[in-house]
Amino acid sequence: MFQRILVAIDPSDARRTALLTAGRMAQLTKADVHVLHVVASAVTAGTVMVLEEENEGRAILDESLAELHGLGVKADGRLVHGLTTEVPALISAAAEDFQADLLIVSPHHRSAVSAFFNPRVSDAVAHASRIAVLLAPEEPAKP
Repeated sequence: MFQRILVAIDPSDARRTALLTAGRMAQLTKADVHVLHVVASAVTAGTVMVLEEENEGRAILDESLAELHGLGVKADGRLVHGLTTEVPALISAAAEDFQADLLIVSPHHRSAVSAFFNPRVSDAVAHASRIAVLLAPEEPAKP
């Protein structure tokens, strides 16, 4: 069913369940997995603020690929840079470039007020996507 899975990760611990979900699905379907990590910056009062350093982003991507390879999954990845407002578009573009048939992201639960002023990346990507989107839970299910 799914042969090309894109999993978009961020620095939060929620990435671990997204990766595990992608890995398990890839094991079942023999899918290729592409990991995308956006090293984000934000603009505040006309100043660009780096939210994550390049080496931190590279370490997260490398760790994620090692985890998938450890599951026996064929995976590659890419690090991209962008403003926080560009992240949904960057994820959508990566899914299109990879010709993904499934996109896996982790939603981040926030208050309704916070989400109103700063929409969730997962919401924006899910609404704009032309492929199936799976929202992985922030924490794995308890056995």
